[in-house]
Amino acid sequence: MTSVAVTLAQWAARFEPDPGDLELAHRSLLDTVAVTLAARDHRVTQLALPEGARWAVAGHVLDFDDLHMPSTTHVSAVCVPTALAAGGGPRAYLAAAGVMARLGTALGWRHYSAGWHATCTAGAPASAAGAAVALGLPATKIAVAMALAVPAAGGVQRAFGTDAKSLQVGFAVDAGLRAARLAAAGADADPEAVDAWLGLVGGDPAAVDPSGPAIPNGLAVKLYPCCYALQRPISAISELAPELDPAGIRRIVLRTPEATVVPLIHHRPESGLAGKFSLEYAAAAALLDAYPGFASFTDAAVRRDAARRLVSLVETKLDPGGSWLLDGELEAEIHTGDGTIRRASQQFPPGSPQRPPTTAQLQAKLADCVRGLDTDPASWTWDNAAAVLRRWLPRAESERAWMS
Repeated sequence: MTSVAVTLAQWAARFEPDPGDLELAHRSLLDTVAVTLAARDHRVTQLALPEGARWAVAGHVLDFDDLHMPSTTHVSAVCVPTALAAGGGPRAYLAAAGVMARLGTALGWRHYSAGWHATCTAGAPASAAGAAVALGLPATKIAVAMALAVPAAGGVQRAFGTDAKSLQVGFAVDAGLRAARLAAAGADADPEAVDAWLGLVGGDPAAVDPSGPAIPNGLAVKLYPCCYALQRPISAISELAPELDPAGIRRIVLRTPEATVVPLIHHRPESGLAGKFSLEYAAAAALLDAYPGFASFTDAAVRRDAARRLVSLVETKLDPGGSWLLDGELEAEIHTGDGTIRRASQQFPPGSPQRPPTTAQLQAKLADCVRGLDTDPASWTWDNAAAVLRRWLPRAESERAWMS
């Protein structure tokens, strides 16, 4: 059987996007550049990192970037910075995204539920493939680049709610760019290393399928700046919020398949970052805030007395099983002091491939991300996006010294 790296490298080398692929790539560019700029002042973004890694960290640190549901990977936070840093365009992005989606799907839910950060494990080889395409390398060298990125194909969910989560994504992009440049310079590696790695971390090499569209099943766009596992509960509970006085709530019951809460590891969060991975806090924010946006996920917001009280009222009832973040339905019951019970349920939140974001929703998100900046998302293209990022996320002096 042909190795995974060779199969995916051959696909990436001959891939030519169709109009639907290009439309998806443009939306991904706008969404990713916007959330990257929104994090321009974040302290993690200010760290001295190579350019592509810096963009990836900034694009992921707010947890507002898109997600590929079957692979549970944040595709564009890896693949947009990779393409831009390597001087590529939509074809390089889509080649990286297609490799990442297929590798992540072959890794499967077992890999993710075991605690791996699939964005990083699938992301490093995918970044190498996309960078190699941007550099114009042939299939043989694309496969070598993927193999050279294997040592960096790690990352764990225990990092969620800390700086390490976004930094892991930056490390994956940096490794992919480095691997592609080494392959271009003549470095060699055995493509079978990708197959060996895939098996060692619980994936199935036989599940890699190069057929279908560039990104099979499309991408989910987030409308709230937090873990994708919280998009559904926030959306469902927000439907009830206008009818309720948070001070009068006495009990909050949430029922959902256990698979849908795998990344939600913080039950009594004390920081904004931890709040992005807390089902209990998501319920509180949805009830307290008209729109749970950036202001809802600050340290101060998480520590509000009203939020702490609501967090303490949440009862989670997990149905066994499930194999993805939108399995089954999220059912919410809100009990008030006068005996009233309000109920809501939802499977697919707005922004998911089953409920794509409307033009108005996407424009509102982009405008919120670039508020206060002299830049118009409508003017961004694959040709000028790197310049936009360099303008608003310039290299630190310490980085220039480190890179020289």
